Amino acid sequence: MSIDPAREASLDVLRAVRVDDAYANLALPIILRNRGLSGRDAAFTTELAYGALRWQGLYDAILAQCVSRDWEDVDPMTKDILRLGVHQLLGMRVPTHAAVDSTCNLAKGAGSPGGAKARAGFVNAVLRKVTERNLDQWIEYLGVDGDSEQQLAIRWSHPAWIVRALAQALGEKRSELGDLLEADNVPAKPSLVARPGRISLDEMLAIPGVEAGRWSPLAGTLVEGIPESLEEIRTGSVGVQDEGSQLVTLALSRAPITSHTNRWLDMCAGPGGKAAVLDGLAQQVGARLVAVEQHPHRAKLVSNTLGLETTAEVLTGDSAQHEWSGEFDRVLVDVPCTGLGALRRRPESRWRRKISDVSGLAPAQRSLLNAAVKAVAPGGVVAYVTCSPHFAETELVVQDICKAHPELTILDAPALLPEVTDASRGKFVQLWPHRHGTDAMFLALLQRSAE
Repeated sequence: MSIDPAREASLDVLRAVRVDDAYANLALPIILRNRGLSGRDAAFTTELAYGALRWQGLYDAILAQCVSRDWEDVDPMTKDILRLGVHQLLGMRVPTHAAVDSTCNLAKGAGSPGGAKARAGFVNAVLRKVTERNLDQWIEYLGVDGDSEQQLAIRWSHPAWIVRALAQALGEKRSELGDLLEADNVPAKPSLVARPGRISLDEMLAIPGVEAGRWSPLAGTLVEGIPESLEEIRTGSVGVQDEGSQLVTLALSRAPITSHTNRWLDMCAGPGGKAAVLDGLAQQVGARLVAVEQHPHRAKLVSNTLGLETTAEVLTGDSAQHEWSGEFDRVLVDVPCTGLGALRRRPESRWRRKISDVSGLAPAQRSLLNAAVKAVAPGGVVAYVTCSPHFAETELVVQDICKAHPELTILDAPALLPEVTDASRGKFVQLWPHRHGTDAMFLALLQRSAE
């Protein structure tokens, strides 16, 4: 028996997500390094692990038709192994015999030796049934080729509550729901940002393997290689940052203000990507950034990202509990949220999040935005940002705070991003993976009255 190291590493990733509650994007590089995998083996591991996580809902529906007992009674380790096998059969160009044989070997090497043979036999029998249909035939067999929310949830492998929330957020564009769910399952190429004051866009685009981004005037896309291989990433002149995050940060810097404190604030700065962009933009106009992060280890990441040449001040603490007194021209509050807008980058998060998380995060979101209103100077602007399009995390929060603070005016945020098309949700910006190729970032810009 020979266990393929790439497949074994993929199982390690799934186990880390399930047992240790790890984030796949953080666990994967460690596992690849520990197993000495690079190049094609690393790429295979990434596609296999991420694919099995993304498509877990659909694969479980298929596997439930192929086991002789209740799918819920199958032990978690065997479920992970079977999901890896199904992704090779239905989602990758792996020959059938290689997918089945290698997955059976994986089953033999996992868990206790006493049950290895039985597990391998079970895996072999189940995967042989899976091979009786291709993916399209399975979708038709399951009856999930329609456009009802229940069908779309299984077909595109999303929890039903997330599908309902996304359908509501799309509003009149509900017909795009299938396209949005499909986009969540397309691996995103790394987006790069030319950090202002450190490197020009032209200099970044001269790096081999980097092409121009789609919307942001600071953006590039890494089409070949991995970010860690770039010297500019290691020195900090270039960062890895979704174009959506770049755009909402740029919009804040462009908003008209009448205050003149020359101080900017990032209230939830970790790990520092937006802070680095804000810092460069602030220095260009003679302003100074204050970056606050509640957790010490993330505050350290912010300091590392900003580097030694920054004029910014990094503080550790809870922005919502600080006694602010209207001292900042521009305030960014990128609140903790469910992350429903970044499902394509975080394959496990759709299964980890629960509908109760929405209401659970609401107090923190309102508390932080309320603190931001206190921090901004008269005539200054607050940017309320989430990586979720859910109404309860976006418009409802803004409406509640505006009712409590009649001195606020909602600015026309889409007008400050003329580069971007079809991103208006009234006066708010709402980006979408299927329309813009970005995370589903939401932006509201609130100006405090100068009186």
